[in-house]
Amino acid sequence: MELAFIPSPSVGVVHLGPIPLRGYAFCIIIGVFVGVWLGNKRWIQRGGRSGTVADIAVWAVPFGLVGGRLYHVITTYEPYFGKDGHPLDAFKVWEGGLGIWGAVALGAVGAWIGCRRRGIPLPAYADALAPGLAIGQAIGRWGNWFNQELYGKPTDLPWALKISSDPAIGRVGGTYHPTFLYECLWCLGVAALVIWADKRFRLGHGRAFALYVAAYCAGRAWIEYMRVDEAHHILGLRLNVWTALIVFVLAVAYFVVSAKKAPGREEVVEPGALEERAAAEAAAAGKGDAEAEPTDDKGETPAAKTAEKPAAKTAEKPAVKTEKADPKPDEKPEAAAADAPADDEPAAEAADSKKS
Repeated sequence: MELAFIPSPSVGVVHLGPIPLRGYAFCIIIGVFVGVWLGNKRWIQRGGRSGTVADIAVWAVPFGLVGGRLYHVITTYEPYFGKDGHPLDAFKVWEGGLGIWGAVALGAVGAWIGCRRRGIPLPAYADALAPGLAIGQAIGRWGNWFNQELYGKPTDLPWALKISSDPAIGRVGGTYHPTFLYECLWCLGVAALVIWADKRFRLGHGRAFALYVAAYCAGRAWIEYMRVDEAHHILGLRLNVWTALIVFVLAVAYFVVSAKKAPGREEVVEPGALEERAAAEAAAAGKGDAEAEPTDDKGETPAAKTAEKPAAKTAEKPAVKTEKADPKPDEKPEAAAADAPADDEPAAEAADSKKS
């Protein structure tokens, strides 16, 4: 009986002529774009201008990539600087190896630089970006699927991940826990949690970002514990498990202290944001009016035609009222004609008396 499993891609790179198209790189790039897109929408809702998130991301993303790679190389230095290591391989980011902790830490430095240049507070920017970061991580984790790396312990569950053997790198084929998929689903749940909590409790002053960090670390700890790739251990736990626990405690502490010192949400009014929003609303209102008032072939709108009808009726009413001199329907014309000579008799008698 053949067990069901999740297949791994046969190749992780496709060459378009001399240009290699790597699945790992595409996942990272798509994750960045989705994160910036969602962050931009949330930033506008908080009173910011469209495009600010992308402008700051120009600083944050390169810093984050460098920080993520540095964390990976420092914590897993043997393939690069150990015995028979290759130092130049430390620059081969496309082959995998980005530590989220270093990416967030150094990426925050880049974001701080960008925020100072735009004159906006970093905590408010981080709150707007938090759910997008979680979704970006969920997408980026599929890069591990393309590279067949960072999987979990062996399993025969129906959703097990099929890994092909590769003696060149010491990879043993078989079916393993798809830890990349577990983390992807967990990150999507974290994004939904942050969006809900931010809307329900109006989180501010960096607390939405702290909630994202704490929730992610809670999931990363047990997912990291399942992995079987080589890692340094401290007191029987993988280094990244300890990192997740420490960062979780720091995030929770920041959340609690921040809620006491600065409750509520700060108001963000980025210079030019009000004018930009007013222009957008005016344009939307103008478009709505144009759609609500279509014109016919003569260029007339239904409202104009409707306005002309009461005027016409009003003009006709005086003409109707002036015709009240007509006899009433119940009067008989014959009776009126018979009475007419009787009215003229006194005048006739007066004329005869004068003649005599």
